Amino acid sequence: MAGSTRQLSDLVAQARQYGVRDEAVLEAMGRVPRQRFVPRRFAAAAFDDGPLPIGEGQTISQPAMVAMMAEAAQLSPDDRVLEVGAGSGYGALVLRALAGRVVTIERRSALAEKARTALASQGLEEVEVVVGDGTLGWPEEAPYDAIVVTAAGPAPPSPLLEQLAPGGRLVIPIGPRYGNQHLMRYTRRPAAGPHEVDDPTPSGDFREERLTPVRFVPLIGAHGYAPGR
Repeated sequence: MAGSTRQLSDLVAQARQYGVRDEAVLEAMGRVPRQRFVPRRFAAAAFDDGPLPIGEGQTISQPAMVAMMAEAAQLSPDDRVLEVGAGSGYGALVLRALAGRVVTIERRSALAEKARTALASQGLEEVEVVVGDGTLGWPEEAPYDAIVVTAAGPAPPSPLLEQLAPGGRLVIPIGPRYGNQHLMRYTRRPAAGPHEVDDPTPSGDFREERLTPVRFVPLIGAHGYAPGR
């Protein structure tokens, strides 16, 4: 995971400016070569503070936002993580630098293949790229300690909440298809103990936190927005 030290340090500085303080996340931003995950013609802009096109009408996320979402996921080295929206594969590699196992799901097979190729070039086997409807999650490897969603939905998809382990965190932008959205974190509460009353309502099962205003592309799928509307 090598790149220009000066340029990678720019990504770290940008993340700090947006309030990221987790040193492990900042270290990951300084090691993961973002320029390897964008089309060659955009490589010189890979260290700018903004999204870049990656094909299929999609973009690689703003680097500071990748850092903010990784910090919000509160990852530990042994965590199992699901990313919804593989895109270029860059975000998955940042997550892998912080966790033990990452599965990233992409609905567009062409993008998924590009992400596999880019990740393989980094010599990593602990990131698996799969194709499917990300709003349904990936139950084959559930439960997850964290799920990170890189598109905005109208509400947290119930399959993703169900696939969280106790204490697991779902980080997802929530809001209208186009308009003001908020980055949210939903933390699954541990099961009630033998002398506690279990609250079966969603508000009892999950702690909800509103983190920061954001703007993301819409989350497409059975538990998101319909395509083309």
